[in-house]
This record gives sequence, structure tokens and C-alpha cells, in this order.
Amino acid sequence: MSGTSALVFCGGGPTRIPIGEADLVIAADSGVIECHRLGIHVDVLVGDLDSALPEQVAQVERAGGIVERHPVDKDATDLELALHAALDRGASEVQVAGGDAGRFDHLLGNALVLASPAFAGMRVDAVFGAARLHVVRSRREFDGDIGELVSLFALGGPARGVRTSGLRWVLDGQDLEPGSTLGISNGFAEPRAGVEAAGGVVLVARPGVAS
Repeated sequence: MSGTSALVFCGGGPTRIPIGEADLVIAADSGVIECHRLGIHVDVLVGDLDSALPEQVAQVERAGGIVERHPVDKDATDLELALHAALDRGASEVQVAGGDAGRFDHLLGNALVLASPAFAGMRVDAVFGAARLHVVRSRREFDGDIGELVSLFALGGPARGVRTSGLRWVLDGQDLEPGSTLGISNGFAEPRAGVEAAGGVVLVARPGVAS
């Protein structure tokens, strides 16, 4: 399944941005509720299923989907398990879709797991509520509206030699340290912007508001 695109739905309420199509749809536990609301066929349902509605789990099985049940006491979140499910099925790009409601620790954990070294072989993007997130490991480009806010964060260690194009405040080879606010509240100066790093991982966060 080389070159497969995957769409992973997680919990947190409804998404507020239109979601594209993918070759493979994976629901992480309560993400099946959003799939049901949108009328999307689920290929794989994964998690401890403590939040998914039993009838919707049964519906996935009746429609030919795979249900991977995990213990409630486990060492990974449902989203992390879903990302592994995508990786195991040969996905080269993944978009995660979820809401921005619920527990803060879950939302933070969901954002951090996107940049895990375990998923370095996939292009990873996410939509949480109105926000878009992009994981940059070398160079990526993004389309946006002039004035749209963009923030850059180093995850998992320093991001070395960060360069940007098309943003209001230019980075030209600077290093981003974890916890640094150097990349906060930048913005699109052109309809297309680019972010690259010579080393490390940059999380590009677009909160969905204008500067």
C-alpha cells in the first residue's frame, strides 16, 4: 500500500474545517462518532473503545471494517494507536481530524504525538477544531490567507537552521529551542509560505484567526 493516504478521526468534538478524502479512514475510539455524523465509512476502528458508542462499533463491523480493541489500561493514547495502524498499513501521509474540546492534557498529547520519531516516515497534518497543524522535518510549503496567524515550535529537541519564506517575520537559519517563543505569532505575508529545518522537527500551528 505504498503511497497510501490516511485520514484519522479522533475525539474532542466536531471538526470545523472541511476534510479531504483519503485511501484509508481510521477512527480512534470516539472518533467513530464524528465519522458516523459525517456519513464516512470507517476502515479501521482502534482503541480501548471506552468512549465509542456500542451500536457504532457494531456498525463498523457490519460494514466490513476492522475493529482493533485494546485494554483500557494501556501505554498509548487512542490517537497514537491509530497513527501506528496507519503506519502499519503503509500510509505515507496522514491527516488527523478532531475537535478542540475536552481535556487539555489530551489535546496537548495529541499535538505532541504528531511529531513522534515513530511517524517520521509519514507526512503528518492535523485539524483540531479551527486550528491546523503541520509537522515539518525538512521543508514543506503551505497555502494560506495573507494575515493568517502562524506559530512555529520545536518539538523533541532543538530545530536547527530554520528558514522561512512567505511569512511576515523571516527566520534565516536560526535555531529554535524547545520552549522558545521565537516562532510565536508570525503570519502569512504571501499566499504561499515555506518552512524548512536543517535538523529536528518544527510544528507549524495555524490557529485559524487573522493577525
